[in-house]
Amino acid sequence: MSTPSTIPPAYHDHMTAAYEQSLKSYNEGGLPIGSVLVDSAGVIISRGHNLRVQTGDPTAHAEVVCLRNAGRRRDWPTLTLVSTLSPCIMCTGTSLLYRIPRIIIGEHTNFLGAEDLFRHHGVDLILLNDPRCIELMQKFIREKPDLWNEDIGA
Repeated sequence: MSTPSTIPPAYHDHMTAAYEQSLKSYNEGGLPIGSVLVDSAGVIISRGHNLRVQTGDPTAHAEVVCLRNAGRRRDWPTLTLVSTLSPCIMCTGTSLLYRIPRIIIGEHTNFLGAEDLFRHHGVDLILLNDPRCIELMQKFIREKPDLWNEDIGA
């Protein structure tokens, strides 16, 4: 996993876009998790936020919504997925299915996803330890612990 000193500034800009998506979900009453998909030129090609609560769809995690919003593509192996929270096993599996080679994670303090599975498949993981992501998720967990536990299957 890359260290903060080796992270290009553009990755922080992409995380800001993902964070804005997490705020959108939070303000809609959902889980504050956001994601963006970035092409090889650094252009955001799709955005998504967790819609599980808002739609009643248990698969509507931010990363899956973001990938759905990207539509049919053939360039998946050149893209980067940015997520405010470490991706769960479902989102990890979806990313692996489409051979997305780089995942930028805002934080894994509040939830450690399937990062070992990414590493096993040679995915480049970059952890930003973004304080905004950490604080928003901590706030949500304090405010809605039952909803958080429902989301993580506890």
